[in-house]
Amino acid sequence: MFIRPLFRIVPDNTKIKFMRGRFLGLATSAVLSTLSIFLFFYPGLNLGIDFKGGIVMEARTEAPADFGKIRAALTSQGIREPGMQRFGAENEVRISLEVQANEKANQQMVAKVRTALEQAQPGTKVLRTDEVGAAVSSELFNKGVYALGISLAMILVYIWFRFEWQFAVGAVLTLLLDVTKAVGFLVVTRFEFDLVMVGAILTIIGYSTNDKVVVYDRMRENLRKYKSMPLRDLIDLSINETLNRTLGTSATVFLASLPLALFGGATLSGFAWVMLFGIVVGTSSSVFIAAPILLLLGEHRLRRDAQPPAAAAKAAP
Repeated sequence: MFIRPLFRIVPDNTKIKFMRGRFLGLATSAVLSTLSIFLFFYPGLNLGIDFKGGIVMEARTEAPADFGKIRAALTSQGIREPGMQRFGAENEVRISLEVQANEKANQQMVAKVRTALEQAQPGTKVLRTDEVGAAVSSELFNKGVYALGISLAMILVYIWFRFEWQFAVGAVLTLLLDVTKAVGFLVVTRFEFDLVMVGAILTIIGYSTNDKVVVYDRMRENLRKYKSMPLRDLIDLSINETLNRTLGTSATVFLASLPLALFGGATLSGFAWVMLFGIVVGTSSSVFIAAPILLLLGEHRLRRDAQPPAAAAKAAP
């Protein structure tokens, strides 16, 4: 009977010495996260309407959008310095306006934009209109920050109870580094940071946590199985044993997100690109960040009974 062999991304029984590169991995991560923090303060995130307030209108013109005519028509209606960009096809345009004093002023502004669009290019259809006040945007931003903080705290508690405290500290520190890199990616790419992006970052945290728990589980099993193996060798063994599963899961999620990034349109493409970045960062951080931190924290605590090879040979009769 013909049996098709299982697909393997890497050969079984690999013996890669990952911990040899632990200092390079930690240093690279620290540099990237530090740069991301500087970028967060300057030039800062490109805040979307959810967090800075204002009006966003998306419209579709019958012919390719003529930005010059549209801007002139908006100026004739008393609308100064509107933000305009193409968000899809050549006949789709997004107009961003600053938050107005009250709801009535917002409605008047929307009416002026509709009039200006009809003047500039007759037959233009408004596809979507979003209005967010300053108070609401501030509340949404605070809740988004709280959501990120609560998720990290709950992960810390979960891993602390499931594993030893060294695992929990290593996981949360790594997740913080992953989040800072995702923020830096948002600053560099200038994707709008809105509630959708908060959801993307929370998804990255969830995915990265799952990836680390898989590797941690194997490490815990091997701690019980190989009671005298040095922790550095045990971590390398555990990573190698789970390498196919780690890469297979990452490749599956990556390939599932790639079409959304390429063809998802303005609404989904930004979310998908952040997801793709998070998959790469989360997978690599499980090996080169979380594991080295665990080694530094647990080398003299998780393996008190292990001896270095030289010491073990000397003690042998």
